[in-house]
Amino acid sequence: MSDCEQTPYLSIIIPAYNEERRLPPTLVKIVGYLRQQSYASEVVVVENGSTDQTSQVVSRFVDEHIMPDDKLVRVKLLHSLPGKGAAVKHGMLNACGEYRFICDADLAMPIEEIAKFLPPALKRGGFDIAIASREIEGAVRFQEPEYRHIMGRVFNWLVRLLAVPGIQDTQCGFKMFTSEAAETIFPLQRIDGWGFDVEVLYIARRHQLKLVEIPIHWYYQTDSRVRPVRDTVSMLRELLKIRRNGRRGLYATPAPHPMVDELPAV
Repeated sequence: MSDCEQTPYLSIIIPAYNEERRLPPTLVKIVGYLRQQSYASEVVVVENGSTDQTSQVVSRFVDEHIMPDDKLVRVKLLHSLPGKGAAVKHGMLNACGEYRFICDADLAMPIEEIAKFLPPALKRGGFDIAIASREIEGAVRFQEPEYRHIMGRVFNWLVRLLAVPGIQDTQCGFKMFTSEAAETIFPLQRIDGWGFDVEVLYIARRHQLKLVEIPIHWYYQTDSRVRPVRDTVSMLRELLKIRRNGRRGLYATPAPHPMVDELPAV
């Protein structure tokens, strides 16, 4: 769990694997937006086994853009075990915000849309988890190849059949959790790979948490980290693992999960 000296209103958690090119402009946009808000916030970048200069570009950004005594926006760098799921779990449990938002490093959803996931757009206490959807009414996809959309819909059909009925888009990389929901769900998370999205929503349903889908504008990125065939096969295996874990009652109590210690905040 996090050890927080103060509680910002919002934490934005960015899992980052080999993101030395995409992270700098993303951080500029996110921090620029946050500085225009009335609340205190933090950005938590979780590097998970990168072989490029991901950590260095984050440290450089902090040196150039964040004052040590800044009361409005803080940026910190963590390191986790490999896998997007592992990075998100580590970030969520080391974040301090009253609300905690998973954000992909490609910023395929414009950061301004984050207002849709917070009060007053959503009623305080009216949700535990708010997930971005590219499928429900009001959502708009830009420039996505048709084959990618079809593959996503087939996978979502399997997700709704086997794990999380009624949710139209489990895989979009933008999700908001209240601090209470995050601290209920993420200690129970067991999957370190791409299938973690389904797992955390499955756990949320098991614990009767309130979940809403939010329509967004989403821009397809040509250099996406997703490998359509290989990652889809891997996620199908993980989907079956979630079902097995659920039948065995493994989502009732936290699982032991070794994590790399947090580096000092930069």
